[in-house]
Amino acid sequence: MPPYDWSRFSTRININASHHDIYAAWCTRRGLERWFLRMAEFSKPDSTQRGDIDRIAVGDTYRWLWHGYDDSVVEKGTILEVNGTDRLRFTFAGSCVVTVTIKLDADETVVELTQENIPLDDASRTHYHLGCMTGWTFYLANLKSILEGGIDLRNKNVRLQKVVNA
Repeated sequence: MPPYDWSRFSTRININASHHDIYAAWCTRRGLERWFLRMAEFSKPDSTQRGDIDRIAVGDTYRWLWHGYDDSVVEKGTILEVNGTDRLRFTFAGSCVVTVTIKLDADETVVELTQENIPLDDASRTHYHLGCMTGWTFYLANLKSILEGGIDLRNKNVRLQKVVNA
């Protein structure tokens, strides 16, 4: 068996929703704030901000805030690829790159998320591999919950810490 690859991970979930609805949940401020983020701000390359329902584009930068955390916990990055239907890529957690693909598998719509370029030091293995994999697994489950039934599983209480849903 080859050694474990700490530089990347993938996680997948089937979602009973259309490719269009799933992709829209990833590619607009309103979509991301419905299941993932407290605030998803996107800026165009000319520094003007995208509106709530404007689709993101290659070269946009983002500023994200999560429920369950104060404004000091912020993620910033760049949109690297969007194809308008079933694939997007963005920088995340420093040097990492996240790729989201929506595809059919065994007659089911599946969302696959891969995070790669994870540094190989012990702190990065813990924070960016194990920590991000746990986080993404929860948020994909919340995306499924929102799109299939409308129930938001996120912790929105900033005083409640160290829970898997924040």
